[in-house]
Amino acid sequence: EFVQQLLLRGDTVEAGVRSPEGARRLEPLKQKAGNRLRIHALDVGDDASVRAFATNVCTGPVDVLINNAGVSGLWCALGDVDYADVARTFTINALGPLRVTNAMLPGLRQGALRRVAHVTSRMGSLAANTDGGAYAYRMSKVALNMAVRSMSTDLRPEGFVTVLLHPGWVQTDMGGPDATLPAPDSVRGMLR
Repeated sequence: EFVQQLLLRGDTVEAGVRSPEGARRLEPLKQKAGNRLRIHALDVGDDASVRAFATNVCTGPVDVLINNAGVSGLWCALGDVDYADVARTFTINALGPLRVTNAMLPGLRQGALRRVAHVTSRMGSLAANTDGGAYAYRMSKVALNMAVRSMSTDLRPEGFVTVLLHPGWVQTDMGGPDATLPAPDSVRGMLR
């Protein structure tokens, strides 16, 4: 949805996806957009994949980076926590955006806008957690929130604006069909 709306407003998009051959919604957009959309393999949990992505994309200025990759992890009670799942969720949701942002800094520093957005979740709020559970997801989003807070302080002297965006409960593969917000509405709000 991000790619679709960015293309509609005239932007050029470098889309990083885990599996380009499985990104079935991007192919029709690519056919319409031509060279305004390039699709790259990107596993945000893998250093080599992130470096390869950044090398391919940072051949010139990059105005905006949107870190949107995420996994939900297992939603379980305290006694059922799977530590390998927590580590995997943390690697994707917290370390992934840090890894991608660091790799993309050369292109972002050449960009005119210097914007970095990270999709977080209200579930990463300490104050809003009244339900408990969801350890992997909640912990990973709290870590992301703190990383972005530090990042915004570190990059501000260079003119960067680094933000966290809460998309709402969105009707996606992760959010499920019972979610309250259609993806187009969520993305429109985040882009605004």
